[in-house]
Amino acid sequence: MTAPLWRPSDIAIEQSQMTQFTRTVEQATGLALDNYNALHAWSIKNPGEFWALFWDFAQIKASIDAPVAVTNADAFPGAQWFVGARFNFAENLLRERSDRIALTALLENGSRREYTYNTVYDNTAKIAQHLKHLEIQPGDRIAGWLPNIPETAIAMLATSSLGGVWSSCSPDFGIPGAVDRFGQIAPKVIFACTSYQYAGKHIDTTAKVREVVAQVPSIKTIVWVSYDEVCPQSSEPYKKKPHDAAEEHWEQWLISPTPPLNFVQLAFDHPLYILYSSGTTGKPKCIVHGQGGTLLQHMKEHQLHLDLRPSDTLFFFTTCGWMMWNWVMTALATTARIVLYDGSPFHPKPSALFDISRDENVTVFGVSAKFLNGTQKAGVVPIKTHNLNSLRMLISTGSPLTHEGFTYVYEAVKADCHLVSMSGGTDLISCFMLGNPNLAVYNGELQCAGLGMAVEIWDEKGKPLPKGKGELVCTRAFPSSPIGFWNDPNDAKYRAAYFDRWNNVWVHGDFAERTEQHGYIIHGRSDAVLNPGGVRIGTAEIYRQIEHFDDIVDAVCVGQNWQQDVRVILFVVMRDNQKLNSKLIDALKLRIRHYASPRHIPTKILQVQDIPRTMSGKIAELAVRAVIHNEPVQNTSALANPESLNYFARLVELQY
Repeated sequence: MTAPLWRPSDIAIEQSQMTQFTRTVEQATGLALDNYNALHAWSIKNPGEFWALFWDFAQIKASIDAPVAVTNADAFPGAQWFVGARFNFAENLLRERSDRIALTALLENGSRREYTYNTVYDNTAKIAQHLKHLEIQPGDRIAGWLPNIPETAIAMLATSSLGGVWSSCSPDFGIPGAVDRFGQIAPKVIFACTSYQYAGKHIDTTAKVREVVAQVPSIKTIVWVSYDEVCPQSSEPYKKKPHDAAEEHWEQWLISPTPPLNFVQLAFDHPLYILYSSGTTGKPKCIVHGQGGTLLQHMKEHQLHLDLRPSDTLFFFTTCGWMMWNWVMTALATTARIVLYDGSPFHPKPSALFDISRDENVTVFGVSAKFLNGTQKAGVVPIKTHNLNSLRMLISTGSPLTHEGFTYVYEAVKADCHLVSMSGGTDLISCFMLGNPNLAVYNGELQCAGLGMAVEIWDEKGKPLPKGKGELVCTRAFPSSPIGFWNDPNDAKYRAAYFDRWNNVWVHGDFAERTEQHGYIIHGRSDAVLNPGGVRIGTAEIYRQIEHFDDIVDAVCVGQNWQQDVRVILFVVMRDNQKLNSKLIDALKLRIRHYASPRHIPTKILQVQDIPRTMSGKIAELAVRAVIHNEPVQNTSALANPESLNYFARLVELQY
């Protein structure tokens, strides 16, 4: 058996909340659950009892408790959770009333602010009062086009306290991308920043915001939030095209005395958030998540799988357009301190985020796999340069973390650290597989499937695979599955997205395998799987080998239909405008042959200047595949750098 990279101590296992919860289950059921596999199997077989026990364990604050946790449990979709319960998401996140620090806000220009739990509560009450004056009712949508700052969290909490539905994207979205999202859900109010900073640049957003408002007639009010400077004056020229909107200012809303904060009591499946698919194949899907499923799943993941406690300081590098922002916000329910950062993760130097971890005594540090790859290639070695004594856990998500990424963390970041690679997505606003404080960490593996998540790997005929690579599926309902897509009659788009292939089974779209340690490896997206000679190959298997070449800073690998088969094409971005040469191409092919297989070897390896990525930083493999097949890319506004597609278009013209 493979040797682990890290093991928890016996004391840590004994004191973990996972162990405490296991004993709670044993006392309630009379069972002896000797290990995590036994606990997980019980949670899948008994979903009602599992979620009811966790509801009590997490001390969910509710005005009315449900008589049963789940009805129609075998229907997927169709199961109903905690019918009859009444509670409020924001009330659970604002359970702490004290002068303990709730939010520490950092900007890349060095600005630092702190908000206590009392301050967050009081500001939420003031913003909610003004939203009431605008006649916001349960179910009304509120948009946020904001950086990752405390005002964004408070606007979301105020919206939720009234039963409104919050939907946000980051200010770097272009006008078409914002209209594609907000235009579908018809918000009444938009909270928008006047500007933001990125990589040392100050970017004004006022004209862009007003243009979007002009194209979304439902928006009746803009609430301007300043970004480290004075708000624009409402007397500034505003073109009335095709409607006008009132302009308010966040600072003015906070001047009034703190009113009572009355939390509207709502059903478990009352809509809380609208999140968006990447939108690279058309307009983004508007995925509606309920307050109960979001709260329960996040608290389960935070408290049981990450062992998050009030004494922890959580940092995760994210924008407000990625579901990880929503995930981080729920840590307020555990009363941890959250460190927010807005700016470039590599400004003014590649170690910027590790500087934050050191200076803020972060205990749980979260980043993307892409970030870790970037710092590794930049030669960042925090184990030699930073005092990270407070750091107990490092989280990686966004894309598969390779074996080399695991090795980098333990050799260059911190040797005694719980590394959690986790995977799920916007679709479930949570994780299918993630960490476990009681289990060892093995190289390249996600430690386990989450409690209550019936994860399996199936072959193309719908049969479970005890070993080998196949489709990642979930065979039983879970409470954070979407309550639907926005404006989707009879749930037609929702069912087509996840349930068309096999009845009553969620097909997630990941190509994965289960390991002998009962962990998981993600090999890439199923729709991007390469199929040369009929053999399915995950793109992550090729990306893993590329990480060994310091002169290559980015890459995308796709399959091209060619002579009645599929050939593998690898595009690479070279460091500092170096030229790709035959020596490097031969070395790449040799490594891929030796460490993957001859089937993995690209037929062509070509140099480009940039790789297209989505707003959340994921490689847009399908967009590249479309371009090299002379097919249209349906929605370039979903890309952070759509101009990069021009490089691939030129290569097509050259008939490579």
